[in-house]
Amino acid sequence: MDLLKQISESLQQGDDEKTAKFTGRAIDEKIPTQQILDDGLIAGMTVVGNKFKAHDIFLPDVLMAARAMYAGMDLLKPLMIKENIPIRGKVVIGTVQGDLHDIGKNLVGIMLKGAGFEVIDLGNDVSPAKFVDTAVAENANVIGLSALLTTTMPIMQQVVDLVKQRGLADNISVVIGGAPVTEQYARDIGASAYSFDGINAIDCVDKLITGA
Repeated sequence: MDLLKQISESLQQGDDEKTAKFTGRAIDEKIPTQQILDDGLIAGMTVVGNKFKAHDIFLPDVLMAARAMYAGMDLLKPLMIKENIPIRGKVVIGTVQGDLHDIGKNLVGIMLKGAGFEVIDLGNDVSPAKFVDTAVAENANVIGLSALLTTTMPIMQQVVDLVKQRGLADNISVVIGGAPVTEQYARDIGASAYSFDGINAIDCVDKLITGA
């Protein structure tokens, strides 16, 4: 079995030690960094995401796979910086002000990182200004908003409005999601897109960044 496949399969099994070991070997064998990232770590995380979506695996399995992915990424990051390998895009995520739920948001963050995006996670109970200020400071392409309570959903409107008021709508897209959130609500408040799960979030963010 080749090293890239071993990285992918170790990640899928949630084995962080093996994922790091095989990633290190791939680096030692001078396999291109981008290839290790794409065909090893990202390939493995894509399988994990699809299995989770199909209910073949569950949240603890995803979290273990994420830990394994981070173990490999820790070895690749210095090389990616040195080789100036571009990230797919930068995303600021968080649960909106007044809402303390973060399992869904965390899962989206894991999936986006696993797909090669840089993720700035602001946690929960995040104010509209903090979302927008951070996106500007970090030069992020996308803001991702999560809410689990219907009472906190109006905060999403405030973030969208603030992006527009500051004249940032051409540079920063706003994606919303969460159990009570719908595609219709996203349209109603003028959000750029609606995402219903972590795998879908990858497609949403990718299309917004690339304009595809």
